[in-house]
Amino acid sequence: MNIDRSVGLYKTAQEFMPGGVNSPVRACKSVGFTPLFIDHADGSKIYDENQNEFIDYVCSWGPNILGHANKRVINAVKNACDSGLTFGACHKGEITLARLIKKHYPNMQKLRLVNSGTEGTMSAIRAARGYTNRDMIVKFEGCYHGHSDGLLVSAGSGLLTNSIPSSGGVPKGATENTLLAKYNDEQSVEDIFKKYGEQIACVIVEPCAANMGVVPPKNGFLKFLRDITLKYDSVLIFDEVITGFRLSIGGAADYYGITPDMTVLGKIVGGGMPLAVYGGLEEIMNCVAPLGSVYQAGTLSGNPIAVAAGIEIINILEGNENIYNELEQKSKKIETAFVNKGLNVNRQGSLMTVFFNEKTVENYNDAQQCDTQKYAKYYDYMLNNGIYIAPSQFEAMFVSYAHSNEDIEKTCETIEKL
Repeated sequence: MNIDRSVGLYKTAQEFMPGGVNSPVRACKSVGFTPLFIDHADGSKIYDENQNEFIDYVCSWGPNILGHANKRVINAVKNACDSGLTFGACHKGEITLARLIKKHYPNMQKLRLVNSGTEGTMSAIRAARGYTNRDMIVKFEGCYHGHSDGLLVSAGSGLLTNSIPSSGGVPKGATENTLLAKYNDEQSVEDIFKKYGEQIACVIVEPCAANMGVVPPKNGFLKFLRDITLKYDSVLIFDEVITGFRLSIGGAADYYGITPDMTVLGKIVGGGMPLAVYGGLEEIMNCVAPLGSVYQAGTLSGNPIAVAAGIEIINILEGNENIYNELEQKSKKIETAFVNKGLNVNRQGSLMTVFFNEKTVENYNDAQQCDTQKYAKYYDYMLNNGIYIAPSQFEAMFVSYAHSNEDIEKTCETIEKL
């Protein structure tokens, strides 16, 4: 496979951007590969600068549930562009999108449009703190909620200690109110609440973790989080930046039957454009300015181009009942191919990860035991067979509605020959 154009572009990019990239995982450091520079994409395929064709299972890290360059979404964006790229003012499209979101996420009684998942989670936590008048939050090892200071943490010397920053540039004081629990471990949460319960503003969780690879919740785990947050009058926040409109049209809340107090959406909700949403119970959201004292603002929030894309993609998902059934069937076939090959795979809906380790991955510690060198060989093998997957063991594989039966068959045959 000739990738000389990507090699040359990457060399040039390193002169202008840290590591030559605008998001770290794109550098492909963990798989020891030169990042591909993409020229264009269509449906289930992407094409690099050398015009190599790949079946794409990254799908821009999730938002392309319909595949690349869906004609209806593209036309909606083009039409919106004719009226102006941004107003920095109110427009009726914001109401249309908000109504569509609330229809499928009824717990989002009020919501606010923002520009990224990081902004959404940061703002949701601030609203929860303002509503409860408490400072502490609980997050889980291996769950990623964006790169705001208070969420970039790793475990301290003990489970109940305050967390220390896991990124340079984050002052220790920024994470002193962030408490770390173990995902899928009820006891770790119970212990934290016994010690700090009256000071905990919220628990934020990926209801199905997808940033340490795909790690579904154990039976009863989300209900336990719902119960303990109610017991201590803390806010339960579902970070559905990845799972929203992905596991079902009602996201993980609908898929698992658990209703949080607040939800953060991203990825699919913007139809491929930069857009995210946070919202929840009316009494919480009424704490946000201009109604309350919790400040959050953004010039490009609710910009008409991203809103147009979001409206159209939700309309498409609403209008085709077969989409989620097809995603399930196609994803199941790929999962079966991995299992038949004796590989360890976690799947939930159209999200999955193959883990190169000896046991089922149920938490961050399990994920850390994976053989990343084996994953790197797997990445190289798949890429050289025309299949584009995440350049990291700890990311998800996304199946889209645009993946044809032929795409799925080729993928399964490639897995069988591993």
